[in-house]
Amino acid sequence: MSSLASFTAQAAARRELSPAEINLAAAALAGTEETDAAKADFLVALGDKGETPAEVAAFAAAFRQRAVDPGMGDWSARAIDIVGTGGDHSGGFNISSVVTLVLACAGVPVMKHGNRGITSKCGSADLLAALGVNLEAPPEKMRAALAELGYVFFFAPAYHPAFRHIAPVRKALAAQGRRTVFNILGPLINPGRPAHVLLGTFSAAAVPVLSGALEVLGARAGLAVHGVIGEGRGIDELTTATVNRVQGFGARGDVAGDWVAEDFGLPRAPFSDLVGGDVAANTALVEALLAGEAPRGLEDTIALNAAVGMWVTGRAGSVREGIGAARDLLRGGAVKARIAATREFFRS
Repeated sequence: MSSLASFTAQAAARRELSPAEINLAAAALAGTEETDAAKADFLVALGDKGETPAEVAAFAAAFRQRAVDPGMGDWSARAIDIVGTGGDHSGGFNISSVVTLVLACAGVPVMKHGNRGITSKCGSADLLAALGVNLEAPPEKMRAALAELGYVFFFAPAYHPAFRHIAPVRKALAAQGRRTVFNILGPLINPGRPAHVLLGTFSAAAVPVLSGALEVLGARAGLAVHGVIGEGRGIDELTTATVNRVQGFGARGDVAGDWVAEDFGLPRAPFSDLVGGDVAANTALVEALLAGEAPRGLEDTIALNAAVGMWVTGRAGSVREGIGAARDLLRGGAVKARIAATREFFRS
């Protein structure tokens, strides 16, 4: 019996795998010696058992080691990632991409990690590329971007070559409607390793798993969140339209429960305010946000998320304190100027 088959049997027996076993399993998944069928069997058995925070953290550690290092160590301790797992099928706008720009203008270094749209018409990479980011820029250009623009975007396929031998299995399982640990790993394997994270997930059940995994990984502070739209529907964002399941980690580990817009002096919005579209539609929504002409719920949601980012990183004393500052940056010209600077930076 191969090592992967042995781990499959252990997962099928509902036994938690140790970090050392997970590391060996990750090596088998990233390698070419095991068949795609054996890899699929393992991922299905692990998913059926239910991945624990320690198992997810061990997978993240294993794939962090295999990622391309962009050399961002000088910024990592101060930086934040604003990221979602995707996979919620909600049709929401790219909230975290605009929040990235607001936080950069607020002086919070942002290391965003993401991909093109897979389950949506417009992923974070699609929108940021439309706003001028060169997804294929080399690490040295990215380091300069962080220093000059205050943010950087790591295009996931360029930094995770180890995923190449897992892609066919993931695609096949997705076609069967099967989620695996890889559906939640992306936000945990940012190659820049920012110490702070605001992480949205497609499932309320995944909130404690992801917050627990980030605790194990030693994140300095952050929140895992899920927005409940209705029965069986949710979004991988913190919004003013939803009841938000929230769990903190690190220095914010005392945070747990449900947040709603009214907790922060904001009106509850209809979810329709947050709906996005393809790249052209979402780029137009960015322009509307900058002009103060976007749906109120969308503007409030971006301000709320940026305020949470400021609070998590210590830039604001409270979330309420950060909301006004975030709105001023969004509507006062700072974000518009940063987008213009981004286009100029990547043109040169």
